[in-house]
Amino acid sequence: MAAVPRDAIAPGERLRITEVFYSLQGEADTAGWPTAFIRLTGCPLRCRYCDTEYAFYGGGWRAIDDVVDEIREYRTPYVCVTGGEPLAQPNSRTLLARLCDLGFDVSLETSGAMDAREVDSRVRRILDVKTPGSGEVTRNLWENLDTLRRTECVKFVLVDRADYDWAREVVATRALHERCTVLFSPSTGELEPKELADWILADRLPVRFQLQLHKILWGNVPGK
Repeated sequence: MAAVPRDAIAPGERLRITEVFYSLQGEADTAGWPTAFIRLTGCPLRCRYCDTEYAFYGGGWRAIDDVVDEIREYRTPYVCVTGGEPLAQPNSRTLLARLCDLGFDVSLETSGAMDAREVDSRVRRILDVKTPGSGEVTRNLWENLDTLRRTECVKFVLVDRADYDWAREVVATRALHERCTVLFSPSTGELEPKELADWILADRLPVRFQLQLHKILWGNVPGK
C-alpha cells in the first residue's frame, strides 16, 4: 500500500515505514517460520556490518491501522517488527501493542541502544549487544539485559576472535544463558562460520550458533 502525506495522519497514529513484506524468519527462535515483517525507517547507530542501510532514510508515513490491515492479509500468526531501529520511533510501541491485542505472535528486533524495558510484555524481544567490532559498543544500554525473559533472545554479531572473547566474557559475567537464549552469529564476509562454530564447541559455551537463513536463501535482498 502507498504511503500518504504525513499531515494526513494524526501524529499518534503514524509511523515511517520502509517496507512491509512476507518471508521466512531468518533468525532467532522462530527461524524458518513464514512471517510478516514490518521494517521501520531510521536508526541512530552505524554498525560497520549493517545490512539494512537502505532503511536509514526515506520510507513513507503510514497509519498504524493501515499497516495492521496489511499484516492481516498475510494470514500468518508470526509478525516481526524490525528496522532500522524500531524503537527510535516512539509510536512503534503502539504498533506492537496493537498487534498483540489482535492475537499475533509478535517479535521485536532492536539494537539494544534504545530503552526496550517498557515494551509490551507480550512482545518477544530479540536484543542485539553491540561488540567492539561493530563500532558501536559504547551505545549498549546494559539495563535492557536485566529485563530479558526465557522466551526472549540476546544476539551477538561477531567480527573476529576479539569480538568472540569479549562476548564470551559478557555472557559469563552477566549469566545471560540463565536468563534467555543467547545467539552468536558471524558477521557475513568477516568471520568464517566454521571458525566460530569451532570456538563455541571448544569452549563448550551455552550459546546457540546462528546463521541468517534469509541470506543463505536469497542473499541480502530487500524484502526477503
